[in-house]
Amino acid sequence: MSKIVSVDVEPLDLPLIEPFEIALGTQYEAPNVLVTVETESGVVGYGEGSPDHYVTGETQGATLDTATHATDLLVGSDVADYRAVIESLHATYPGAVSALFALETAIIDAYCREREIPMSEFFGGTPEPVQTDMSIPIHPPEIAAERASSAANNGFETIKVKVGQGVETDLERLRAVAEAAPDATLTVDANQGWSVSESVQFDEAVHDAGLPLSLLEQPVVETDVAGLANVRNRTKTPVAADETVFTPEDATRVVREDAADVINIKLGKSGLLGAADIAAIARAAGRDLMVGCMLESSIGIHTSAHFVAGTGGFSHVDLDATHLLAEDVVTKTSGPTHDIEGPGHGIIPNV
Repeated sequence: MSKIVSVDVEPLDLPLIEPFEIALGTQYEAPNVLVTVETESGVVGYGEGSPDHYVTGETQGATLDTATHATDLLVGSDVADYRAVIESLHATYPGAVSALFALETAIIDAYCREREIPMSEFFGGTPEPVQTDMSIPIHPPEIAAERASSAANNGFETIKVKVGQGVETDLERLRAVAEAAPDATLTVDANQGWSVSESVQFDEAVHDAGLPLSLLEQPVVETDVAGLANVRNRTKTPVAADETVFTPEDATRVVREDAADVINIKLGKSGLLGAADIAAIARAAGRDLMVGCMLESSIGIHTSAHFVAGTGGFSHVDLDATHLLAEDVVTKTSGPTHDIEGPGHGIIPNV
């Protein structure tokens, strides 16, 4: 293997097709960060971070500063020593999850490209196609129904409905989506928008109305693990932990407190190596796996898709961000299938 000779950090501003509203707030664009790592053999690895003030508490400016400052730890390092380098990055910049995700991805992408293997093989599997759901942001019921109908017509078999505005309003949105896409598997994501009682009330109303619902994601505030466990114990719908889990330690706590049936792993929160550890914890505890994303381009999405293909066993896949972008770093594709290939994550951005 060869050493890293240069690291480039730059903003990657991606426009959205429309504003993306969830219970935590509304995003109008994706102010991301691109990291490029080059080795002495001429191999280039690409990584992306997607700072989200509402979820990760970060800004693009801070992420750019952290990633730029971290280049001194990378230059001169051998990509074969990726684990030691990544551990050093996490120890030096704890909590800077978007910068760490971009740096970590670029390093491992370069490592895989040096070995001429797809990133899925790094995680233990082959680059099989990955099917994603489609998210419906917070919209009035009639617009949500239009989005759901369009998604179903484009082949999406699972639709995730953003909720968290209030039980009655959220129930109307879910009912409209269910009527517009009657054959779709439906999940909801409250993004911490409910109390425990509202979560239970919504679940009861859904079942009383006979609406199909396969997952209730992050109903309460991320720090309220006891409240999450309370919701899980009082609802019929399986409960997923998302913002509650950033680290393997977080996943361990969720398991110990029986707070969720499903753990949503986002590489943008946990990094690649941390995500692998979280998956191992969830599997050992008999919890189902979900993968999610931020508003990432094909760099981040294909990295996560390789993780899914290589790790296997994911019951829920939410890697739809590229369908929410007006522009991507490669030619956009439609439909729910991510066809992934190597070497690395297989994406060479046109930027």
